[in-house]
Amino acid sequence: MVLHNKFALFITIIGIFTIPALVPDVFGHGLGGDQAPAISFGDMAVTVSTQLTPSDITVGEVDTANMQVRFFDTVTDTNLDKVTYRIEVWQSGELLARNLFYDLDGRLDVKITPKTDCNEENLHQCSVYYGSEHVSAPGALFVYGTDCNDENLDVCARPEITGPIFIEGGLYQIRVDIEAATSPKSILANLLSYDTFVSIAQDQNFMIQTANADIPVVVKTYYDQVDNFNFDQSDNSISFDMPFDWTPEYVDLVQVVHEEVRVPKTFAPYAEGKQFKGYVNGIEVDQRALLNDPYSYDDTNVVHFLITNQELQRINETLGEANYENPKMDLKLVPLDEIEKQSTEFYLVDTTNYEPVPTTVNISWDGSYGAGDEIPFEITFFDENRELIRDMRYVVSFIDENDEVLETFLGDDPQMPGIVATEGIDIKKIYVPSQGVYRIDIRALGTGLAYDETYAGIGSGIIELGPSTGKTVPTPEEQTPAAIPAWIKNNAEWWAAGQIDDGSFVQGIQYLVKENILQIPPTSAGEGTGSNEIPAWIKNNAGWWAEGAIDDDAFIQGIQFLIKEGIMKVQS
Repeated sequence: MVLHNKFALFITIIGIFTIPALVPDVFGHGLGGDQAPAISFGDMAVTVSTQLTPSDITVGEVDTANMQVRFFDTVTDTNLDKVTYRIEVWQSGELLARNLFYDLDGRLDVKITPKTDCNEENLHQCSVYYGSEHVSAPGALFVYGTDCNDENLDVCARPEITGPIFIEGGLYQIRVDIEAATSPKSILANLLSYDTFVSIAQDQNFMIQTANADIPVVVKTYYDQVDNFNFDQSDNSISFDMPFDWTPEYVDLVQVVHEEVRVPKTFAPYAEGKQFKGYVNGIEVDQRALLNDPYSYDDTNVVHFLITNQELQRINETLGEANYENPKMDLKLVPLDEIEKQSTEFYLVDTTNYEPVPTTVNISWDGSYGAGDEIPFEITFFDENRELIRDMRYVVSFIDENDEVLETFLGDDPQMPGIVATEGIDIKKIYVPSQGVYRIDIRALGTGLAYDETYAGIGSGIIELGPSTGKTVPTPEEQTPAAIPAWIKNNAEWWAAGQIDDGSFVQGIQYLVKENILQIPPTSAGEGTGSNEIPAWIKNNAGWWAEGAIDDDAFIQGIQFLIKEGIMKVQS
């Protein structure tokens, strides 16, 4: 394995842990950027990364953006030169732009100018391309002049696309085919094809109506338009949905789904200090997938859903094949009681002269946790202006007073250095066996896909933990059943109409019972009538239930009948 200086993660000062060197030779997703899996090309492993500038684009807030496409060898981290790219931009299955581009040094920069007034049936017909055809790469656009770098994008020579790109929030697919490399005339026998994804944000405004006031809520969506916004006074939850393709083939491609909910801190259920639970299609998401940011705004709490590819796959596995045909993602945010936070804070130093760098780390946790608990520690990175450092990549280790390492977190991929704190906030859970003094060691590797080292450094914090106050998880009988996900009622409607089969419908009901969402009173399964056919009146009930014409109790009576007759078997 080849080692690079910026990834040689050895720490030699007392009190800081040592991390083995790693090489970033696999794909990864970052703020405004994505890197595809590498493909073998001769003795190299080559890939494409796509990076937007600015990295966090919100619809309507920028007039132009830069799209950087880099083609490089992951083993040596060097670009290939004289590259002919075929670039396609897609959103929600719609082609927005497609053209050939040529670039001399392996870094292609393209200026994107969003244009909204497209009246063509096919949106890509509205895209216009600016540049000159390169003499050595027929049909490929090139602009002669100053080479582009991160500092001169306003004045450097780059081709341009003007069209219906980034005019709506959502996930954009940047498909890149490498048609030639190292020489514009060296056409590859087989195209090297890569898919990368970037997210564009869009603000959608909603209102919570209470007896005393109207509370404005902003959902900032990075995936697709959200719909069916609802506030439930019974648990003060906020819910909404959006289109989503749950087929495993598509889910495998999606690195992260990011949604952001902004609520005024003056609204008591969402006041500063509150914690939250989140649900996707009725499944509670991992704590790392739900991040609370009370720091960015004085008057607003920001709660992020960051549903990673691993979490999407877990949800799909939990719900089973019935979820694959579900065309939506239902999200729900439920506020919990306020907690009494404890915290420690320290600054980082560089690994050469051990001088301070402009990074402060705050470690906080619920003070009711203690010995014998698995404690969720919130790790937050601040810059010199006390603003969150976004897209931070880091590693962390938890150590007891005998210098025994309880656990070290290097990231989800053994070959990709670090955990990504996309919003500058992350949560790591660690089991603490006994009372005492513990040390938390942090190594900040850098920000973004390129591991910018501006905020890189090392540091340690000391915490003291006492006894647990007995924080417990409620039993299923004590838990308040979650709301029935919209996709279940969609299933019932489709089943009543004959659009899905009995098995798919039964799987959905089994899921509801297993997750304690639909509570079936004890029902003994009988021998049945000798027929396994589901009576027509049950299907009628399902259709009426989906429409809201009958309540849950009436629908449950039909399910009890199916169990009693031996037609349906449900285990809670």
